[in-house]
Amino acid sequence: MSDRERDPIREARSQWAKHGWSDAADGMAMVTSIFRVQQLLMERINAVLRPLDLSFARYEVLMLLSFSSAGAMPMTRLGSLLQVHPTSVTSAVARLERQGFVQRSRPETDRRVVLASITSRGHDVAQLATEGLNRDVFDSPGLAQAETVELTGLLARLRVAAGDVVTEA
Repeated sequence: MSDRERDPIREARSQWAKHGWSDAADGMAMVTSIFRVQQLLMERINAVLRPLDLSFARYEVLMLLSFSSAGAMPMTRLGSLLQVHPTSVTSAVARLERQGFVQRSRPETDRRVVLASITSRGHDVAQLATEGLNRDVFDSPGLAQAETVELTGLLARLRVAAGDVVTEA
């Protein structure tokens, strides 16, 4: 059997057990599988977003802004919703601003706050990206719908165990 015909995660699990870590072998295989699936999904996502000169992080910013009733929100709120460091939000918004998809401003009522606002060009590119992601990734993630729902529930349990707040739909 060639290397291309072998499952490297199954092989790693076998090696884990062989080296005396049987109790951790299934967990190692699960974690490694999640990372591999993340890589595979990001390849599909990037195939849609790259032609639009977007990363998934910048797409998420655009979508949060487009979902907000005012089309704008404070940078601190963006970071909180995206669960990322403020530096990451600043970097993503700065790039989106250079692309003409977002504007930053300070409201007269509180000059300490920096608002990020989606532009009409930002709405347009977010719409194109969403259509492509729905068509090429989200509508057919690789599992049947019931399996997708089940996996999402299992992943929610992992998130809760790690301290995330997860609410029922």
